[in-house]
Parts: sequence; structure tokens; C-alpha cells
Amino acid sequence: MLTAFARAFKTPDLRKKLLFTLGIIVVYRVGTHIPIPGVDYRNVQTCIDNAQANQGIFGLVNMFSGGALLQITIFALGIMPYITASIILQLLTVVIPRLEALKKEGQAGTAKITQYTRYLTIALAILQGTGLVATARSGALFSGCPVASQIVPDQSIFVTITMVITMTAGTAAVMWLGELITDRGIGNGMSILMFISIAATFPSALWAIKQEGSLAGGWIEFGTVILVGFAMVGLVVFVEQAQRRIPVQYAKRMIGRRSYGGTSTYIPLKVNQAGVIPVIFASSLLYIPALVAQFAGGSQSGWKTWIEQHFVKGDHPYYIVTYFLLIVFFAFFYVAISFNPEEVADNMKKYGGFIPGIRAGRPTAEYLSYVLNRITWPGSLYLGLIALVPTMALAGFGANQNFPFGGTSILIIVGVGLETVKQIESQLQQRNYEGFLR
Repeated sequence: MLTAFARAFKTPDLRKKLLFTLGIIVVYRVGTHIPIPGVDYRNVQTCIDNAQANQGIFGLVNMFSGGALLQITIFALGIMPYITASIILQLLTVVIPRLEALKKEGQAGTAKITQYTRYLTIALAILQGTGLVATARSGALFSGCPVASQIVPDQSIFVTITMVITMTAGTAAVMWLGELITDRGIGNGMSILMFISIAATFPSALWAIKQEGSLAGGWIEFGTVILVGFAMVGLVVFVEQAQRRIPVQYAKRMIGRRSYGGTSTYIPLKVNQAGVIPVIFASSLLYIPALVAQFAGGSQSGWKTWIEQHFVKGDHPYYIVTYFLLIVFFAFFYVAISFNPEEVADNMKKYGGFIPGIRAGRPTAEYLSYVLNRITWPGSLYLGLIALVPTMALAGFGANQNFPFGGTSILIIVGVGLETVKQIESQLQQRNYEGFLR
């Protein structure tokens, strides 16, 4: 990986792309520290300093925003609205024929779906920004902080609208920065911004573990976490690269005097076909009971007490089992809607392709479904185990739920890192192709 980056900096056009990407990253990180109008920055910092390590229902969004959410900055919402909008459009493509037709139109249809994603991102940003402002005004953003209700001193309608508009504009700016990296940088703009947001929280989380440790001044816990992190990175790289290759043979066809086909290829089915989406779905769904209980106010009804005892703390057995089962369910659900065996089988039959030993058409679709279900089981179990590492850290080290080498963060960082390195290597190969003779 380091060799690829070193060679990229020696290539003039790639060096420009890398420097442009680094410039956009600097702008993005600066924006995560600029507070929005109407917020008392001193009170916010006081609450952050006094807050417990467990950020509860806002932990996931705060991680994706690079810590900007709890600081209530102009990029407080980060790329979370765009991620949510992209997932919603991807799910709707399966059930809405118009979107499915657009997807099959090629680049023109993809451009329209991208435009719909932008519109939906702005709508979600307005909705989430309004919720964040209402939460900050009520003091629920930092429960237990004595000055939590004074974060927004002026609670007039004009100030509230200004805050919502500022955060929505910040989300639009983040979306624009991501597209700039995609068009003029090294590509994968949104993924790189997500990578930077998560990686930015690592140093403070690691240092907090060292300060809270009791063995040899916290260095034993610190070293153990680093070792666990390297082990998890190795495991994630191994599984993310694992795939089942289904061989495909294309028959020869004579068109005029030319012969086409007769080649052999394969269909790569990844073990973790769903990526990090099931973890995000399960985390978001489990935040709903805690969110409802938090906004229930001071009522001490039986259902609220039961939720606070079983579904607010991440180390409770009910929470752990439910989280694991939801990840397994969403892994199968997402694979089912993102990979269509019937469509793949029809395309193979159209171009004269077949799997050796399997008849074309419906038997091919059934075989692909069978293989996909078999490899999704280990993939979903792997996702569930990786996502539960922060919970095991809670029990083993007394760490917080923002355990730096846990679940979602490691999956995203390793996945984006591998994809970025592949893109750089492919661009290097295009510019420095050596052929058979050196």
C-alpha cells in the first residue's frame, strides 16, 4: 500500500489528484470545528468535557460526523443524510418499477437516481437538523450536564430556523466536497469523507482508554487494544477479500465470418456481500426504543423502565442477542434485494453463457440462490461477531461504547482503504504499463 502511494506521488497527474483530495479533506475537517450561529460554544465544551464516554443514541451519528455532532458545528450532520438517502433509494429501486427502469438505462438513468438522492439528502438534512436543534434546546443532547439547557440561549423561531438552514447548507457542502473528490480527486468521495470522519476520532478514543486504565498507568490496556485492533484489521481484510468464484463458460458463436465467445470467466460472490449496511440498519433500529424512552420525559412508566434496563446499555444480554439477530436478518435481507439470481441467469443465457454442469435458465438461478445463501451465513455471523467487539470490550476492559477498533468503524475503514488502494493501483497500471518485457 505504501509503495502504491509513493509511486502515485511520482506521477504528476496522480500527485495533483492526491493533493487536491488532501485539500478537500482539510476543508472538511475545518468545517467540523466551526460552530453554528445561536449556540453557546462554551456551554457545549463544558458539557462535552463533563459528558460520560457513552454517547448513547447519538454515538453512531457522532462517529460518522467526525465528532462534529456533539459540538453542533456547521457539518454536524456530516454525511449521514446522504448515506441514509442512498440506502433508501437503493431499497426503493427494487419495489418501484420507475426507479428500476432508470437503473437499467445506464449512465443517464444513474445520473437521475443520483439527482433524486441529492434531493432526498436535503430533505433528510432538514428533518435531522430540526431534530438536533430541538434536542439541543431541550437539554436532552447532554443528559446530566448542568448547563445542557443553556446550549441554545435564544430559543426564538428566527434563531431556530437559522440553525436548521445552516446545518442543511453544511450537509449540502459536504455532499459537494465528496463529489469533487469523486470527479477531480482519486474517487470514492463520500467513502473517503466517511473514512476521515471515523479515523479522526481514533486518537482521542485511544488516549481515553490509556487515561482510564489502571495497569501500569494504562499502558497495558492501551497496548492490548492496539493488538486487538491489528488482529481485527487482519480478520476483516481476510474476510472482505474472500469470495466464491463460480465458473462461467461462454459458447462459441459465429457471426458472419467471425467467431465470438468461447471464453471462460467467473462470477465473484463475496462472503460479505452486504458490506457494512446490516450493521448500520441494526444499530439504527436499536436506537429507536432508546430514543422514544429519552423523549418520554420524566415519566416513570413500566415500559420506559424496561427499555432503559434492557435496551439502553449495550452490555445487557437482551441488547446483545437482539443486535446479533438483527444483523444476521439484515444481511440476508440486503443480499436478497441487491443480488437478483434470475436476472444474472437471464443475462448469461442471452449471451450464451452457462455454468459447467448446470443447465441455463431456471436451474442456474436456483444454483446461484443456493450458493448465495450458503456463503451469506458465514458472512452474516462474521458481521455479528465484529459488531459485538465493542460490547465485549465494555465487559472486559470497562471501555466505552466508542471503542476505537469496533464493528462499524473497522469495517468502513478497512473497506474504504482497500478500495482506495485498488483505484490508485489501477490508475498507476494505466500510466505505467510495462507489458511482457521490462
